[in-house]
Amino acid sequence: MNVPARPLPTSWKANTPVTAKYPRLPRQGVRTIAIGDRLHKVRAADFPDPTATGFLDRLPDQLKGSEWKEFCGLLAGAFREKKSVILMLGGHVVKVGCSPFLIDWIEKGRVSAVAFNGATAIHDVEIAVWGQTSEDVAQGLADGSFGMVEETPALFARALEIAGELDLGLGQALGLALAEQDVPHAGISLVCACHRKEVPLTVHVALGTDTIHQHPVIDGAALGAASLADFEVLAAAVAKLEKGSVVVNFGSAVVLPEVFLKALTLARNLGHPADGLVTADFSMIPQYRPAVNVVGRPTLTGGGRGFSFVGYHELLIPLLHACVEEILEEPQVQV
Repeated sequence: MNVPARPLPTSWKANTPVTAKYPRLPRQGVRTIAIGDRLHKVRAADFPDPTATGFLDRLPDQLKGSEWKEFCGLLAGAFREKKSVILMLGGHVVKVGCSPFLIDWIEKGRVSAVAFNGATAIHDVEIAVWGQTSEDVAQGLADGSFGMVEETPALFARALEIAGELDLGLGQALGLALAEQDVPHAGISLVCACHRKEVPLTVHVALGTDTIHQHPVIDGAALGAASLADFEVLAAAVAKLEKGSVVVNFGSAVVLPEVFLKALTLARNLGHPADGLVTADFSMIPQYRPAVNVVGRPTLTGGGRGFSFVGYHELLIPLLHACVEEILEEPQVQV
């Protein structure tokens, strides 16, 4: 496409002398300071040694590098001192295969409580029983088959029967429902690990958000009662938090940050300080509710500390596990 030339304004004439007509601020007379008197945010000591033996020692002591080392140190310290540690998990954590790293900490007796949203429970149970989960949503949505398997809602219905009979929360009832079967993949199931180690597992359901809610076999009243019971179980775990205790949110964008905030409010309202907390959010993209309800507001009381890390769970969770284990195994590691 040829664009026609635009003529210069008629006021401009060739060979007419041009003089500067805009004022300038001269640099003469500026005040200087010695570089030694300047406040510096970056120093040579911040630069890492790429040949260092430990991974943490190979991280720059800057920005997220510093925060990562600090949080890993605080989490390792909570493990070492047997402080309460609560893990909250969104469904994607299970779907990308990160359960074994968290199960390792559960098996070692380092985790005080685990909280799921409904999707996390579905994916974990399907992995435990059938060794596979996560369907093609677009394909299933087109023909109305999305979420319409028979077995998963039937298993949850059985768990709800157990919960009603024994007055249990949904998390504990799912553990019992799986224990009734010889599930072939119990070793990579968080539900099974928590049941085996007697770690409180709670499931917090938003009605209408999960595929099992599409099925008539699921009783909404029973589901709500079991989930509300789990809210009280989580609140009891939150009430035991103390200075230096750690709460980590792995990948729940809305439900679990909201549930945690209400559980913390209930605990404090009933006289449990639960202050001086260390919290961290691991999200694939920055999220508002984890930022304020996990990292921000809960840590304002008692000199707490909040951290936020953005990235893929399948990278960050194995990395977190490796770094914390490095600190626990090598006390000389500097963080």
